[in-house]
Amino acid sequence: MKPSILCTGMLIAGLLTSLACGTKGAPSVSNSQSNAAQSNRQAAGELRYKVPDGWVKEQTTSSMRVAQYKLPKTEGDPEDALLVIYYFGATQGGAVQANIDRWISQIQQPDGSASKDKARTETSIVNGLKVTSVDVSGTYTAEMAPGTPSQRNEANYRMRAAVIETPKGNYFLKLVGPAKTMGNWEQSITDLVKSVEFK
Repeated sequence: MKPSILCTGMLIAGLLTSLACGTKGAPSVSNSQSNAAQSNRQAAGELRYKVPDGWVKEQTTSSMRVAQYKLPKTEGDPEDALLVIYYFGATQGGAVQANIDRWISQIQQPDGSASKDKARTETSIVNGLKVTSVDVSGTYTAEMAPGTPSQRNEANYRMRAAVIETPKGNYFLKLVGPAKTMGNWEQSITDLVKSVEFK
């Protein structure tokens, strides 16, 4: 009888230990799943902003362009300014500083000096989002189209661009146009950047 009682006791103890371990492990799995679900909920949104009065929405020319706006030119300027908002994917589009450097390199100085020495860069928090921006003027020399050898050569232009970091990944804003037109829309450009939010 004693061996039987001993075995029964060991069996019960083993079952209790097993149940205790199982119970202890359950919240961990549940928390992990909850955290993953929460992360997905946080990323399930998009960049939102207030479009200033007077800006003209245009049809986007590629799937990577979230939106595209024309800022009507000031009298005497050769063309309108153009704002394009890009989104390439959660981990796509390159590092923030690499984009800032690339944008600066698209503006050349008439006197041959380095544009990076004249560019104004700033990092700020707007509605909880980190925004790194650049403002630089000079001759605009970007490619006419991605991957083509022909380049623009537009003197007295200005670029204002920004990388907006969101839970879904980075959004890229690039606004380029004649300096006079850009100056005319100065406040509304600033207002748009200050209005960005992710929800």
